Amino acid sequence: MVDVPWGKFPTLAADQEARRWLQFMANIGRAPNTIDAYGRAVDDHLRFCAAEGTEPLYAKADTVAAWIGEMLERPPGRPRGKGASRAGPGLANATVQQRVVAVRSFYEFLVEDGLRERNPVRRGQAGRRGRRPKRGLVRRIEQAPWIPTEADWQRILEAARAEPLRNRLMVSLAYDGALRREELVQLSGDDFDPAYSLIRLRAETTKSKRSREVTYGEATGQLFMAYLAERRSLVGRVGGPLLRSTSNRNPGGPLGASSWSKIVEHLSSTSGVSRLSTHTFRHLRLTDLARADWTIDQIAQYAGHRDLATTMRYIHLSGRELAARFHRANTTLHADRERLLARLLETR
Repeated sequence: MVDVPWGKFPTLAADQEARRWLQFMANIGRAPNTIDAYGRAVDDHLRFCAAEGTEPLYAKADTVAAWIGEMLERPPGRPRGKGASRAGPGLANATVQQRVVAVRSFYEFLVEDGLRERNPVRRGQAGRRGRRPKRGLVRRIEQAPWIPTEADWQRILEAARAEPLRNRLMVSLAYDGALRREELVQLSGDDFDPAYSLIRLRAETTKSKRSREVTYGEATGQLFMAYLAERRSLVGRVGGPLLRSTSNRNPGGPLGASSWSKIVEHLSSTSGVSRLSTHTFRHLRLTDLARADWTIDQIAQYAGHRDLATTMRYIHLSGRELAARFHRANTTLHADRERLLARLLETR
């Protein structure tokens, strides 16, 4: 049985059916981050139900709607993530969406177990065969991922130059491979193929649980070889995770995902690029592949996306690039118009 950190979700842990559901989700292999997010979501819902005097086994759609309404009006706590501050009240749209999905899963578990007849959390449906799509309970707000300008990117790299060799390698790998945070920190030396400048990402380290290959450039290759030599002098010849801690508390131990987050926060502070996050390197790399005229299928394969719609959220052009393209197109069109008008100078 997989261990679940019950202390993070006290209300859920005290509810027998909710506890069974979360243990079930952990046992079937849901990622630890998913268990944490789902646990917090259902814990929040159960606390709302308790305040309303409603038992989850008898909760109806209006209770779910009231909970969603409360989240949309809830005073925001401490902003999390770069650029996460909001002018108005209410939790972020993505947070509400995530919590509704988790609570829908919980009620679906109760339905399958015969403890409820219907799921009170309505599911949205895509329009098929000419039918109108059915919207879910919460309207999804799609925002394009932020990518740094060229000036921002230069400031980030300049700040990274002052970092230890390991951190510089992490920045380079995160960009070249378009790596997620967990994929980066779980890299092993055996995952690298220097002859072809390839990194083989193992299925168990990826979000989609599918293996894939990504590449890296010459600069990253040189940083990699230099770090291997430095690592050998610090911790000796050891296998396992590539990236190792140099802290006094955990010398030589595997580097955790939170450590990479702290490194990026420091880079954000020293570079003055406040919106920098661990995902920025991935966003920029995928956008650069689009700029290099890779097809959407090629980019999706490189990113490890199952759904092309997910890839489309990463592939976007900045306003500056759109303006430049418009100017080039308009200039060409104007030249064509002038050439045709010049024919009026000629008599037949």
